[in-house]
Amino acid sequence: MKEVISTKAAPAPIGPFSQAIRIPGLVFVSGQVAADPATGALVGASAAEQTERTLRNVEAVLHAAGSSLDRVVKASVFLKDMKDFAAMNEVYGRFFADAHPARTTVQIARLPVDALVEIDVIALA
Repeated sequence: MKEVISTKAAPAPIGPFSQAIRIPGLVFVSGQVAADPATGALVGASAAEQTERTLRNVEAVLHAAGSSLDRVVKASVFLKDMKDFAAMNEVYGRFFADAHPARTTVQIARLPVDALVEIDVIALA
């Protein structure tokens, strides 16, 4: 059985997908970008600023699903430019200070709303 997770504390999806899906034991959070939850507008001019807002959005969706960042087991990070890796990594490290989840980071030609960073996660429910 799967449950759709939705919260106004994170940006509304810009396509036909859910913010997250919870199944027994796991939460799958769709890719989040640095969109303001209230307006949907992209915030932050740098990869560091966008990583901060993106992870706040991920955190809000996880909270709505009854989970949290410390329960993330896998993250995927998509960067517009791999030159932003260090800036993203520094901010990311503050959100995942202890048991770091497994992670993949790749460069993508273009992200939704011309974001610099997009992150999706899988977490324990």
